[in-house]
Amino acid sequence: MTLAAFGHLYAVTGQKGKAQQMLKDLTALSRSGKSYVSPYYFAIVYAGLEENDLAIEWLNKAYAEKSDYLVYLNVEPLLDSLRSDARFAELVHRVGL
Repeated sequence: MTLAAFGHLYAVTGQKGKAQQMLKDLTALSRSGKSYVSPYYFAIVYAGLEENDLAIEWLNKAYAEKSDYLVYLNVEPLLDSLRSDARFAELVHRVGL
């Protein structure tokens, strides 16, 4: 989703306020019921913000929902900041990758 990608971009370029706004926009879109917003998208923004605990939490929510986006865990460059986290490795193992 474009909002998540922009949120990540804003975060890694130091525009944290704009990244936080993307999180608010994702939340609003999710609550509106007009579109499904995967927890995976929130994880991407939080990874960019280097809020690893929240990123992992949202990835675990995606796992609980059986999100098909999790097949990209090993190759998604927007999640590179999480690769050294043991919780990320454990999630990759649970997904079966």
